[in-house]
Amino acid sequence: MLPPEGLSADMRIALVAGEASGDMLGVGLIRSLKEKYPDATFEGIGGPLMQSEGMVSFVPMERLSVMGLVEVLGRLFELLNVRKKLVKDWIANPPDVFIGIDAPDFNLGLEQKLRAAGIKTVHYVSPSVWAWRQKRVLKIEKAVDLMLTLFPFEARFYENHKVPVRFVGHHLADKIPFETPKGPARDNLELESDKKTVCLMPGSRGSEVSRLGTLFLQTASLMLKSDPDLRFIIPAASVERRDQIQQLLSEFPESLPVKVILGQSQTCMAAADVILLASGTATLEAMLMKRPMVVSYRLAPLTAWILKRMITQEFISLPNLLAGREVVPELLQEDAQPDKLAAALLERLADNETVHQLQETFQFIHRQLQRNADEEAAEAVSQLLKSDG
Repeated sequence: MLPPEGLSADMRIALVAGEASGDMLGVGLIRSLKEKYPDATFEGIGGPLMQSEGMVSFVPMERLSVMGLVEVLGRLFELLNVRKKLVKDWIANPPDVFIGIDAPDFNLGLEQKLRAAGIKTVHYVSPSVWAWRQKRVLKIEKAVDLMLTLFPFEARFYENHKVPVRFVGHHLADKIPFETPKGPARDNLELESDKKTVCLMPGSRGSEVSRLGTLFLQTASLMLKSDPDLRFIIPAASVERRDQIQQLLSEFPESLPVKVILGQSQTCMAAADVILLASGTATLEAMLMKRPMVVSYRLAPLTAWILKRMITQEFISLPNLLAGREVVPELLQEDAQPDKLAAALLERLADNETVHQLQETFQFIHRQLQRNADEEAAEAVSQLLKSDG
């Protein structure tokens, strides 16, 4: 394929991704950019997937993957030095474009300095600026020539604030098929095919499992009193999480028909009749698989009190944000009680009409998000490169 008119195929494209999810987005973007610019070179910071496509990573991506305030403070000088060196090197030898993939705390400051030096900048994956601390959009306006969003409601927010934006869709909507039957997933996991199955997903981090694991097991216990034939599965994100969940089960006062499975979270969702899960990206996966769900979360009381006063959105889960109304229950904080969770889950197991309507809504949203995100993002970058601005 020839490069776009007026542009050399021999492009230098700089990228920074800060964690595994960014590495997944980055590798797809690099592949699609290679189709437009076969001789392009890619440099910056990326993970093993991006490097497998020939990107040169100046620093191991893991150095940017820092969670939690204390951890960030402990590495602050290192992170600032990395960013300072990137700014210095790229201003001295400018790439054709810089693309920051997520990691807004690191990338937006980097983008602002590069853009001020005349380098075109793209930010891929919007921060949750539409939900809280909306004044951050003023910094974003100074930092980026183009914002690439995964969701349409994000694009509308930027359009309203006069920030150049392109809605490119979500790569998961491209990868997850419209139909995900339960049978093959249950066979794969060696589950009984004729038992109603509930998937419990208390989160991928130890702190989340500590807050939600016992709550979800208590919910399972209550559900069994209404329907003793129910079966439960819990996908564990790592060996550490599996051991943590098994420990919670061993301390439980009764034996529960729960199977803990290492990894395979999407297979577990596909096998389920209903899902109880912590808020996060997993809600998007469950929606794309057309599974009814109940969303729950608990934060420390002070953190919840602060966030409640900062967040401007009515909902927190992606299915509700995308639908613009409540299509899945959100039972948070003081509402996150075993009896309320059990009642909501049992209702969805029993009400076929509601589930059918929900699946139609999820199907509609899936089609909205399925836009071949890698190609859309690459095309948006290409158009920016061709522009004079």
